[in-house]
Amino acid sequence: MNKKETGAQKENKKTVRTFAASSFLNDMGSDMIYPIWPLFLTTVLGANMAILGLVDGLGDAIVSISQAISGYLSDRMGKRKVFIWTGYMFGSLSRVGYAFSTVWQHVIPFRILDRAGKMRGAPRDALIADASTNENRGRSFGLLRAMDNLGAFVGIIICILLVGMLGYRNLFLIAAVPSVAAVLLILLIVRERKLPEKKLFKGFSFRGMSRNLKLFTLLSAFFALGSFSYSFLLIYATQFGFQPAFVPVLYMIFTFAAFVFSLPFGKLADKIGRKPVMMISFALWGMVCASFIFLHSYLAVMLTFVLYGMHKGALEPVQKTFVSELSPEKLRASGLGAYQMVIGICALPSSFAAGMLWDAYGMLVPLYLSLGLTAISFAMMFFIREK
Repeated sequence: MNKKETGAQKENKKTVRTFAASSFLNDMGSDMIYPIWPLFLTTVLGANMAILGLVDGLGDAIVSISQAISGYLSDRMGKRKVFIWTGYMFGSLSRVGYAFSTVWQHVIPFRILDRAGKMRGAPRDALIADASTNENRGRSFGLLRAMDNLGAFVGIIICILLVGMLGYRNLFLIAAVPSVAAVLLILLIVRERKLPEKKLFKGFSFRGMSRNLKLFTLLSAFFALGSFSYSFLLIYATQFGFQPAFVPVLYMIFTFAAFVFSLPFGKLADKIGRKPVMMISFALWGMVCASFIFLHSYLAVMLTFVLYGMHKGALEPVQKTFVSELSPEKLRASGLGAYQMVIGICALPSSFAAGMLWDAYGMLVPLYLSLGLTAISFAMMFFIREK
């Protein structure tokens, strides 16, 4: 191996590690408020479950639409970094907006700004995919998700320690600071990778997707229609009997499990393939739903949040790895963005419908619906072929 190749490998490792560190910081800030978000919206700002589902679903839809747009523009312009650091800054500004909201309607524009900050996702994931090989790409995305979840774990601990002393609004203001540090990391350390000239860009379209990517996107859409927001699981726990003060602990259990399992599942996907790990993630979500339906004890609820963390640890790294490899190499950001757009469009009716069903028929109905859609997605995975 010559010096040029060794230098490129070191630069690639530094890029992946910098993104992992920035993800840690941003998620630490995000998860200082996420455990108390459903309580803040419902108890402080007066929203009901349907409104909670609408706001969360709207946020998920904005995430995916912003990633589709940023992915396309990133490939079109031949630039990645500007979308990444701008996305982190949006997240920081949104938390300041939450702090000054007095009714639930006020949070909507800041929720849009917050989730639009996810524009960083597709360009960042494309950079990570480019900085990795087929032999370590699962590990790279697993490391990213592990640091995401470790940051979330630390953020939850800060939330638990400080929310009683500071209150919701002051905690929101403090949560804006780590994302600013993430912006500085990206600006100072990550080097822009030279992309193809604009004139070579032909654009990404769903017609140009391979059969495998189309089928994988379709089955992921079915799954997204059933996999409603984590907020419902936290509210379920309070309905079961957990005190609101204990809700951040349940969220901490979930994120710690996701942190522990993200990197091992990423490495496992490098060894046995992406498809088996995706199927494991679907099975774990099915277990989450079944547990909430059939098991009724405090210990069972706590263990279910461990299963939920394992599901996220398996799903998110492998999902991105799979899509980046099924997309044309020169259009990875566009492919990742288009995929996320489809998932996000499905997330809006998913959480809103779950809230409506909860209000009208009870908390178990959304879980039964999710089980059915998960079974369909699991079965469709048998028809996917890996590269």
